[in-house]
Amino acid sequence: MGALRRIALALVIIGALNWGLIAFFQFDLVASIFGGQDAFLARVVYALVAISGLICLGLLFKPDEDSEVVTNRRRNSSPALNTEFGEEPDFTKERKLADKDEQ
Repeated sequence: MGALRRIALALVIIGALNWGLIAFFQFDLVASIFGGQDAFLARVVYALVAISGLICLGLLFKPDEDSEVVTNRRRNSSPALNTEFGEEPDFTKERKLADKDEQ
């Protein structure tokens, strides 16, 4: 994710929190900080949040980068899973070879 999209996402989150404050407490934080809803700076913040929402709209339709697409799958016809149905390894041969090397 690029820097522009990160900034846009941060502004969208700020806008969402402001809308939550308006809905739950009837308190507009942006308007109270910048001198009312009609103040120039408050309108700039509202416009930046709106533009950020449009930028983040592209994230809604973007495929996940974390998911990997597997195109070539190999199937093993006889996997040795070492279960009660699988073939267990014979460690006695390895032990005999190790004892032989020590002598």
